[in-house]
Amino acid sequence: QGRMWAYTVGFTVLPHVGGFLGWFMNRKEIPVWYEKLKKPSWCPSRQIFPVAWTVLYTGMGYASYLIWNDLGGCSSKALVPLGLYGAQLALNWAWPPFFFGARNLKMALIDILCLDGLAIGTICSWSRINKVAALLMLPYLGWLAMATCLTIRIWKDNPEQKPGKSE
Repeated sequence: QGRMWAYTVGFTVLPHVGGFLGWFMNRKEIPVWYEKLKKPSWCPSRQIFPVAWTVLYTGMGYASYLIWNDLGGCSSKALVPLGLYGAQLALNWAWPPFFFGARNLKMALIDILCLDGLAIGTICSWSRINKVAALLMLPYLGWLAMATCLTIRIWKDNPEQKPGKSE
């Protein structure tokens, strides 16, 4: 019983680790660089992002626990469903360093487009195993759709600076 509780907490907390590290490493770029970017009127305020990601990471982390538990832990049956999840989580964690750290809007866009495909694949894979887990991923997919549209708009509306030009 105690061990299952630890697994539940571990899986639920795991997505937050990369999210926190991404924020921590890039937090100084937000007021300096991000605020100066041209953004669409429908861009959420900066205060919404940490709240949204806390809810989304918690849901997806718990959903991954449900899948892991239903498939009997790290079994061969879990390889594809949890592999898809791990791959999309890695791309999720890679987006802030591309966007904020490197200020590479094109790489951030490529990253999030691949992330979208992997997230959809994860949900499709999970829907055959545990409907609740798949449903827990739907808010994340909705947020990713908005984030993808936002990334596209920011990329299009903020042309890359040529070397030698001031920011």
